[in-house]
Amino acid sequence: MSQNNVYFDILTPVNFISRSASVYDDKIAVIYGEKRYSYTDFYKRVNRLASALKKIGIGKGDKVAFICPNIPPMLEAHYAVPMIGAALVSINIRLSSGEIAYILDHSDAKAVFVDNEFAGVVTPVLNEIPNVKTFVNICDISNDKPLNGMEYEAFLATGSDIPITFDIDDEYQVMTINYTSGTTGRPKGVMYHHRGAYLNALGEVIEFGLNSKSLYLWTLPMFHCNGWCFTWGVTAAGGTHVCLRKVVPEEIYRIVEQDGVTHLCAAPTILIGMSSYATANNIRLKKQLEIMTAGAPPAPTVIQNMENLGANITQVYGLTEVYGPHSVCQWQTKWDNLPLEERAKIKARQGVPYTVAMHMDVVDSETMEPVPRNGEVIGEIVMRGNNVMLGYYKDEEATANAFMGGWFHSGDLAVIHSNNYVQIMDRQKDIIISGGENISTVEVENVIYRHPDVMEVAVVSVPDEKWGEVPKAFVVPKPGTNPTAEDIINFCKDNLARFKAPKIVEFGELPKTATGKIQKFKLRDKEWAGRKRRVN
Repeated sequence: MSQNNVYFDILTPVNFISRSASVYDDKIAVIYGEKRYSYTDFYKRVNRLASALKKIGIGKGDKVAFICPNIPPMLEAHYAVPMIGAALVSINIRLSSGEIAYILDHSDAKAVFVDNEFAGVVTPVLNEIPNVKTFVNICDISNDKPLNGMEYEAFLATGSDIPITFDIDDEYQVMTINYTSGTTGRPKGVMYHHRGAYLNALGEVIEFGLNSKSLYLWTLPMFHCNGWCFTWGVTAAGGTHVCLRKVVPEEIYRIVEQDGVTHLCAAPTILIGMSSYATANNIRLKKQLEIMTAGAPPAPTVIQNMENLGANITQVYGLTEVYGPHSVCQWQTKWDNLPLEERAKIKARQGVPYTVAMHMDVVDSETMEPVPRNGEVIGEIVMRGNNVMLGYYKDEEATANAFMGGWFHSGDLAVIHSNNYVQIMDRQKDIIISGGENISTVEVENVIYRHPDVMEVAVVSVPDEKWGEVPKAFVVPKPGTNPTAEDIINFCKDNLARFKAPKIVEFGELPKTATGKIQKFKLRDKEWAGRKRRVN
């Protein structure tokens, strides 16, 4: 059905940059080291990139890949590529050569932009990606051009900064493809559409309180769910993007103070690093810093530690398949006077759907009936609405399985409280069934985080002859401490039902994703190598 443009306009986050360039023309839009781009400059660079892409034959339906950290070219791509009707494929910079080759081939990418720090990962697989017609070198850390292609700034110079006409005629046009981590096989390409990205970007503005005075520090990878749509949300609010190449606590605190950062997003492991660094260096924030966290349920202790430094933590929850965050632990004033520990426990919940999302429930996976809202009965989190993906690129079977019963199935097990706030108990594959009793690894981890000598922890199942499986804790001690396995086990027995306490404790580093999420599957798979584990 045709639409009357008097009362209809296509929803696309690409529109945000043209509006902000008009409203905030000389305001600083992007900070990167010594570089400063006004909104006028930012918009001109985006148009040059879009124009240059069109000149090499990139257009509607084509795919353009970027392998790049959180620097201006990556931000510019989030507007220029979809502006011309193409789809942006943002690739995890920590993937192996084989994984990158698979994604470039599977996504049908025609052009690939590569930061020169990561060109060495692409070079070995050039013969595996014959469909890529153009390479562009992003020379941020040196002037080397490792790949056979132009340098990024020279490529921009081939385009025009005159605003182009957007080639977007359908809100459900594929705007970006984000590949999952591939923990259970090959990564899947999650397709985002313009409507969903537009609404979720505005959701971030609403739930995180962004405005034209906001300075947002890019500690969250832009390649991860398109930076949870903050790539577009910050621009929509007329805020300032503060780019950051490497995410280390020392640099975060330096830039927060130097540039007056007001907002950032961080996985719990980043918060742990920030907290430990601040404690070791006697750092306290001079003004309140808004921090949004997700990626894994953060322990209340971690939240409490960061708020003691002067931060305000907002817990959100989502997946790649729902554009990043779908729910928020919406704070209510009636909780303001609760003890700090109680407030931290509430803030560790995954909360209620975003204003722009609305639809989320905890159900029995087989019957699809909602579980009682009593904070006790465990079910699966399901979602639907504008910010659910179109599906998996070139994978109809996986899409159908994900959408069974008319909802997107998250695979996360949770309870729902009487106030409709959701609280994750575990992933389906992480729940431990020991002697017929369910043990939430998240619950055990939260207790262990309270031990004064523990910096990080992951709990997984390990095989046991008597009970089938039991918990094992992998612990990273705080610097300068030397806890024993007995210390940790006894601490758990004092604070948990004894059967939930880990039977084994191992000390050492934990495997993590590029976003700082602990890869529990690697720990679990090693323990179960050669043995079959049954998960209900």
